[in-house]
Amino acid sequence: MNALILAIDTSCDETSAAVSSGRRVLSNIISSQVNLHKKYGGVYPALAKRAHSQRIDPVVQEALKRARKAFENLSAIAVTDGPGLAIALEVGIAKAKQLARKYGLPLIAINHMEGHIYSTLARNRNGKPERELAFPALALLVSGGHTELVLMKNHGFYQVLGETLDDACGEALDKAARILKLGYPGGPIIEALAEPLCSVPSDCRAPDFPKYPLNPPLKEKKNLNFSYSGLKTQFLYLVEKLSEKELGQNLTHLAASFQEASFEQLVRKTSEAIEMYQPKILVCAGGVMANQYLRKLLRRVSREKQIPVYFPSAPRLIGDNAAMIGVAASYKYQRKEFVKNIEALDRKPRLSL
Repeated sequence: MNALILAIDTSCDETSAAVSSGRRVLSNIISSQVNLHKKYGGVYPALAKRAHSQRIDPVVQEALKRARKAFENLSAIAVTDGPGLAIALEVGIAKAKQLARKYGLPLIAINHMEGHIYSTLARNRNGKPERELAFPALALLVSGGHTELVLMKNHGFYQVLGETLDDACGEALDKAARILKLGYPGGPIIEALAEPLCSVPSDCRAPDFPKYPLNPPLKEKKNLNFSYSGLKTQFLYLVEKLSEKELGQNLTHLAASFQEASFEQLVRKTSEAIEMYQPKILVCAGGVMANQYLRKLLRRVSREKQIPVYFPSAPRLIGDNAAMIGVAASYKYQRKEFVKNIEALDRKPRLSL
């Protein structure tokens, strides 16, 4: 019998609660704060905490209602303890502690990035898709705050092979959109603008694509780390040299050029990691995996390297959500990896795998 777990995630600007049974997701409620933060061009911490505090109780109740379960049916409570925005994390942790104490349930702490890995294994109510990991597995995790390559040797055993030295890919896409004065969040805007050029098959593209080539970061470095700060600076200088008319006429080319340079690094490093570590499967997760062009590039890598690739199977599993936390927690439940001292559990904003 699979453990029935109520999971909570308040790592950044999504208040989420989910109920899962093993890998089957029975409910996954996500209350987004995007509209609250738009005018700031990014997440405003104090506002995020206040919104989490206001929304956490109704989100938890809705997750139980949709799953047709009560607290008395639960096997455990799971919560994200890091990485993430510190004052946002503490809201979810406080609620998880309260519920664990009140109902006498074990508490499971989950690394948010581990959750993203397991988002690719989440199943719907009917148990689909039926996926299994083969080890070693290589995970490419790309989000607003993280860009990293992780070798997964077994469930719960991770080796970080490379990570960003400065900005994350998602953060860089947001900043590129801000440079172009396009709004927030920037990733979807950049993707939509670039789509007419990036959707063209590579053998049919204009010879001058991308129109504004940017120097690939860390091209000469023989490691698996990432860097986006220099790319962002190159782009800022490029845009500052353009007149208002040139900028308006070339928004599509500018977006496509930045997106191409951002993803080239991901593809190159992932290909190198596959050559070096010979994984049996490639797992790609994190909010930036909503980008269909990036998925296309990574599917091409998977074909070339002849290994299968998994992405989250549903849109609501791609960004921050509690369902992925519940799925990851199901494996910890099997291993009886519970929080030993509930009162001592605290936020870990810089937690690594």
